[in-house]
Amino acid sequence: MATTAMAGQQIEMMGARTATRSRTESLAERNRRLFEAQGRARRGPTPEVFFAKHIDNSRIVKADDPVRRREMRFFTAVMGCLFLLVMVYVWQHLMAIEIGYHVESQKQQVEQLREDNRQLRLSEAQLTDPGRIDRIAKQLGLDAPQPGQVVRQEGGDPNAPVLAQANAPGLSVQ
Repeated sequence: MATTAMAGQQIEMMGARTATRSRTESLAERNRRLFEAQGRARRGPTPEVFFAKHIDNSRIVKADDPVRRREMRFFTAVMGCLFLLVMVYVWQHLMAIEIGYHVESQKQQVEQLREDNRQLRLSEAQLTDPGRIDRIAKQLGLDAPQPGQVVRQEGGDPNAPVLAQANAPGLSVQ
């Protein structure tokens, strides 16, 4: 009968506690209220005594559970596949970034080569200017060729290819 009375008191305390508890109540206030309720629920002046039990579980052997082992293998396989897919995605993303940097450096190199080519063409145009060549020739003491001094190739086009001819040297017998 005493146990039913205690159970009734505990149920009343739990109902009162849930009814009056608010979300803003702090943990310290809740603990203080529970400690006071435990003190009121004790029977008589004797305090409760708790004994510590030291349990040695070193000789206990865990039973093998094949269902749990299968579940863990499946879970490990699924997580391994997920990890592999994530790593492939990350690798592709990093490769795309690296290729982007490579493309940009190639574009800069092409632009630099175009600028160098433009500078070389400009330099070539300046160096092959006929007026400049004529001035340098006069500074070196060169004059215009005399008539008959320049021999032109026979044929219509001076830029046409010419076939090479091999003339055997004449043998002179004495």
